[in-house]
Amino acid sequence: MRTSVFVGVSIDGFLARDDGSFDFLKPFEGHDHGYTEFMRSVDALVIGRNTYDTVLAFPEWPYTEKRVVVVTHRPIAPRHGETTHAGALAPLVAKLTAEGVRHVYLDGGIVVRQGLDEDLVDDMTISTVPRTIGAGRPLFGGKSCTTAWKLASVHVYDNGIAQSRYEHGER
Repeated sequence: MRTSVFVGVSIDGFLARDDGSFDFLKPFEGHDHGYTEFMRSVDALVIGRNTYDTVLAFPEWPYTEKRVVVVTHRPIAPRHGETTHAGALAPLVAKLTAEGVRHVYLDGGIVVRQGLDEDLVDDMTISTVPRTIGAGRPLFGGKSCTTAWKLASVHVYDNGIAQSRYEHGER
């Protein structure tokens, strides 16, 4: 099984502002940047509770026909067949693998950092938008660790986004 991250960040490395808003990404919406193709390869999403709550407010559920597991200690009222998980991600990844899931997308800052801390991430696609916001929720931060990554590709879009794809360098 492959576990992936696909995120947009500011130049200074933030996924969202301190209040969870990501208004700095809005000028770049409406451009696909490879997300649709990426999502076609995904069998299941493991999504953080804050990100889940944000997505629920969208006009349409963006994860149709995808299995969604929400990482939370609080109960949810599933609207689209979502399930929940609390605790370390490694047992969840092992369970999903045993159930035949081939590609998992980790979404949400805390879940991404947890996946990185547990050394579960196989590849990351990081779309850096040409904005700085000075403070917010960082993509990286968590346990102190050194992980080797191999740069697999870089693409610069006309709107200024620099997208880098990294693969785990050592296993």
